[in-house]
Amino acid sequence: MAIATYTLVALDCPEPEPLARFYQAVLGGEIRQYDEDWYDLYATGGARISFQRAPDHRPPKWPQAASDSQQLHLDFTVSDMEQAQQEVLAVGATPLDLDDRGGERGFRVYADPAGHPFCLCQEE
Repeated sequence: MAIATYTLVALDCPEPEPLARFYQAVLGGEIRQYDEDWYDLYATGGARISFQRAPDHRPPKWPQAASDSQQLHLDFTVSDMEQAQQEVLAVGATPLDLDDRGGERGFRVYADPAGHPFCLCQEE
């Protein structure tokens, strides 16, 4: 028996509304604002991601193993890697790992506008 039920992933960021809109452009779904410091994205497919204002937010460093390294990352499955890459870059993603190995490994790494790493993973 489970101890708890999964609810959401919350991302700290300096500005929650633009980051929620970035992920809405990537995943689709509906944004709900609870107050000026908290937005939720109810993504297509049922996942919920929250965005919480953190005025002193510092983006993680990827792939460093220092004290300010990534604390989490999100994976998104895509059917067409090249098209998905063009689209996430167009809505504000920053490439973190676009070397030639990305296609061989089946994933590519990006940062969202607040600096959180996420991966596009090729559908198998």
